[in-house]
Amino acid sequence: MKVVSIVGMTGAGKSEAARAFEESGFTTIRFGDTTDDEIRKQGLKLNEENERRIREFLRKEHGMAAYAKLNLGRIDSALKKSDVVIDGLYSWEEYTFLKDYYGKDFYVVAVWAPSRTRYGRLTGRSRRFLTVAEAASRDRAEIDNLNKGGPIAMADFTVTNEASLENLREEVERVISVLR
Repeated sequence: MKVVSIVGMTGAGKSEAARAFEESGFTTIRFGDTTDDEIRKQGLKLNEENERRIREFLRKEHGMAAYAKLNLGRIDSALKKSDVVIDGLYSWEEYTFLKDYYGKDFYVVAVWAPSRTRYGRLTGRSRRFLTVAEAASRDRAEIDNLNKGGPIAMADFTVTNEASLENLREEVERVISVLR
């Protein structure tokens, strides 16, 4: 069984790429669900400020590999039935934790789009909307504080997402066919 992690900056198209994997039979594990669950548990409003605070809190509590560690049981359980795609691996430590744990069965797919394209998408979202300033701030925080660049740089595959959703899906389908 394979574990494929989708990496990229906010608004690059990670969730859309993960959806294509899911439609091809992979089970999706969204690391961001851990953040959302903790926000609800603490009775906070779901917004960028609280999401950032909770992400940083969880990493302070569990280390920089927090999301990989906290989701390991979910991943292993899902692997009993199908291959797994992880939506939202962020840190270098999460990458190395999962690479060490799953070895040759762990793959990383980077989804890349330029900031102007990503920011345009984020300001147009109806769910998880971000302003340009919030998106730029999040980019900076994720690169500076979460070591996000390493997993993107070490990706086994890179998909460029500057065109249409159909184009993204075609590129992701090519990656899936190589992994099968």
